[in-house]
Amino acid sequence: MQQRIDLPLLISCLLLIGIGSVMVYSASSVVAEEMFSGDSGFFVKRYLIRLMIALIILVIFTSLNYQNLKKLSPLGMIFGAVLLILVLVPGLGIPIRGAVRTLDLFWVTLQPAEGIKIALVIYLAYWLEKKQNVIEQFRSGVLPGLVLIGGTCFLIALQPDYGTAIVLGVTSFTMLYIGRARLSHLFGVSFVVIPVLFFKLYNSTHSRQRLMTYFDRFFGSSVDQSINLQGADYQVQQALIGLGTGGLFGTGLGQGRQKFLFLPDPHTDFVFAVIGEELGFLGSVAVFSLFIVLAWRGMRIARMAPDAFGFFLASGLTVLITLHVLVNLGVVTGVLPTTGLPLPFISYGGSWLLFCMMSIGIMLNISRRSYRQQRLDYE
Repeated sequence: MQQRIDLPLLISCLLLIGIGSVMVYSASSVVAEEMFSGDSGFFVKRYLIRLMIALIILVIFTSLNYQNLKKLSPLGMIFGAVLLILVLVPGLGIPIRGAVRTLDLFWVTLQPAEGIKIALVIYLAYWLEKKQNVIEQFRSGVLPGLVLIGGTCFLIALQPDYGTAIVLGVTSFTMLYIGRARLSHLFGVSFVVIPVLFFKLYNSTHSRQRLMTYFDRFFGSSVDQSINLQGADYQVQQALIGLGTGGLFGTGLGQGRQKFLFLPDPHTDFVFAVIGEELGFLGSVAVFSLFIVLAWRGMRIARMAPDAFGFFLASGLTVLITLHVLVNLGVVTGVLPTTGLPLPFISYGGSWLLFCMMSIGIMLNISRRSYRQQRLDYE
């Protein structure tokens, strides 16, 4: 029996990684040439190797039955939590700019927080399916899930990586809401968590500096001027210059100027600024439109899923990727405070690219099973 996959989702994903390959090279060529003795393709070559691995992962998860993820989800959570703890061990975690997010396992480096995002979404989908009869209760229903979510986000915040912790927390709460948890329970927990979060952010020198910089954009001298606001906001300022320079049609592919050591690390979290400068407003809208298609097809796959697990899983993965897109673009355009969240499928990096492709593979797998179920029902 023929089994169809969701072609718009697959095509939008492939177009995004194609754009990512081109823009990573364009954005990183100057930095790579400066750092690696004239090797302007250093970063894009590493990106393409990771991309090939990611495509293999995409094919594997498109082919495997997503139902098998149920029994693996508890093991995935345990394994992910262990890695999150190991990254905090001196000598194993690699400190980069005041945060320890990368784990050095001698033969490979990875960021455990990227993997735990997917692991938590998969486990919550499985847990919500089992708890549907009691999810509206607090103690026996939603509380165990909240403890798991809180513990995971706490380990991520210890790195510290507050941006990832917040996005994962919002994704998890959205899944609980979709899973019929009471809004009164979710709002009640939020009223406790949000003040604690702001207290932690304020007591972190690095995070407080970013928040003060953010508020200074709107309130000017009303914030603490003892902080070097211009230095803290430099990356956003350069990104906005790039976006403004691009105009409607852009300066042309490869012709951007901000990547000439004005915009720090232009191939990672701020790659969208290079897209806006070189491809202009129209190119930026085209890229954003592909993300809209991806979110639309993801929610459609969730709605058409043949079971509750598939519904919760596709919904959670779609929300997770979409939130990353919105937060990244919000940071680059100065709408949100600076975080370290990459732009899915486009930013340079290995761990998040692999798990994004895994997510797309899972959603394509759900779409295949949905189509097969529809054919069986029709016949």
